[in-house]
Formats: sequence, C-alpha cells, structure tokens
Amino acid sequence: MKRNMSNTDRIVRVILAALFAYLYFSGAVAGGLGIVLLVLAAVFVLTSIVAFCPLYAPFKFSTYKG
Repeated sequence: MKRNMSNTDRIVRVILAALFAYLYFSGAVAGGLGIVLLVLAAVFVLTSIVAFCPLYAPFKFSTYKG
C-alpha cells in the first residue's frame, strides 16, 4: 500500500474517532447509530495508523505530498 494520507488528514481522523468514541461511551448516541459511529471510529484509527485510505485509491486522490 502506497501512502495517500497527509499528517493533517491523519490527525483529523484520530480526533474524529475520539469524538465518536466519546459520544458512544458517554451514552449521548446509542443503538444502531452508536454502533455505526464506533465502527467508523475504528476505521478512522486504522487508516490513520497505516496512512492509507482505500476510498482514496479508486479516485487516485491523495492528501500526501511527498
């Protein structure tokens, strides 16, 4: 996998993942939407760690300048 995410993109995703997890675990969002947000948070963290977003690839989009 070739890196296609900038550090800014990665930081934003981690912040959003933390927000989604907080909303779920604080009970502000529950049920199906809560589970969706929790799964999305996990995906955001995983893509941030590997610096690759599979949704960017088909569109040949990259925020990484390097």
